[in-house]
Amino acid sequence: MNSRLCDELGIEFPLFAFSHCRDVVAAVSAAGGFGVLGAAGHSPETLDIELSWIDEHVDGKPYGVDLLIPTSMDSKDRALTAMELEERIPPEHKRYIESLLAQHDIDTSDLWEESARDGLGDNMREVGASLILDAAFAHPVKMVVNALGVPPSYMFERARAAGAKVGALAGAREHAIKHAEAGVDVIIVAGTEAGGHCGEVSTMVLIPEVIHALAEDHPDQHILAAGGIVTGRQMAAAMAMGADGVWTGSVWLTTAEAETLPVVKEKMLVANSRQTVRSRSRTGKYTRQLKSAWTEAWTAEESPDPLAMPLQGVLAGAAFRKINKLAESDHAGAKQLVNYYVGQGVGLMNETMSARSVVYQFMEDFAEAAERLQTAVDE
Repeated sequence: MNSRLCDELGIEFPLFAFSHCRDVVAAVSAAGGFGVLGAAGHSPETLDIELSWIDEHVDGKPYGVDLLIPTSMDSKDRALTAMELEERIPPEHKRYIESLLAQHDIDTSDLWEESARDGLGDNMREVGASLILDAAFAHPVKMVVNALGVPPSYMFERARAAGAKVGALAGAREHAIKHAEAGVDVIIVAGTEAGGHCGEVSTMVLIPEVIHALAEDHPDQHILAAGGIVTGRQMAAAMAMGADGVWTGSVWLTTAEAETLPVVKEKMLVANSRQTVRSRSRTGKYTRQLKSAWTEAWTAEESPDPLAMPLQGVLAGAAFRKINKLAESDHAGAKQLVNYYVGQGVGLMNETMSARSVVYQFMEDFAEAAERLQTAVDE
């Protein structure tokens, strides 16, 4: 494509694919797009293993890594131990989780035995994130992305030294301006349709709003559109509005390579666009996820308010370790509760395809949409 961003990154097609699955990341990069591996939940050692595998399967094609370093978080100065985290959880929240699971015939006697893993909370702070960056830049990573807030100075320093770009997600105009002022190379502008952490403004409104806001002071700013984009024609629409490409996540969850739980994948394949909801019930911050008995329970009159990050994640993590395991064994109550992060584009994700096939379908769909637009212009 005739694209400055493609030239700078050495890719054929500005389709960026965020995934926690290394197979998806490698398949997308090998097919001409740009795969980005989610590092949340990884230690430096496990990240090194994943990136080594990707190196062996991308034929030298570029890829990136996504980190989660929130601007504001409970106990930001240092990571709390698993015991300290649990001590901060109000008893009424624990009792509510226990009651919810019990209502769905799930035994809660060992619910708190497998608590949050010590140390990984440090990945959200400089002490741990620096080690993650060390592991990442031991490989030919071409971009590092911060998923929550302005990237910290040490991320810029490490990326510049490695000749890599820095990206960041923005869910509002003012967030994008802060990113641009900080020197972010690629701003991922994500509308509310997006899966996972998202804001309130729709993609169709937010993309031109951000581009207009940055036009005067940051005319060369790279912008990726995100939020509900699962087809090439949506990609063409986003680029017609001025985006340099698209950032996608949900569409890869139903691919053949995806590590999505089969029971969740089945739910996604039959879901429509109205069967997602923004909820603080998984992380403490608003994330878009599949509606389920879990999300409904957190809107009930008797439910407590979700806790701040990372405490709500400890609650949800304890519950979903059991829910996911039981749902896979066809436990009826667990299947009602189980869900995952996904955008409103889920209504267009109706069949399982290989990640490579999804990339090629994006390319074909994009070309057809561009041809339709050119025909309209010529007329």
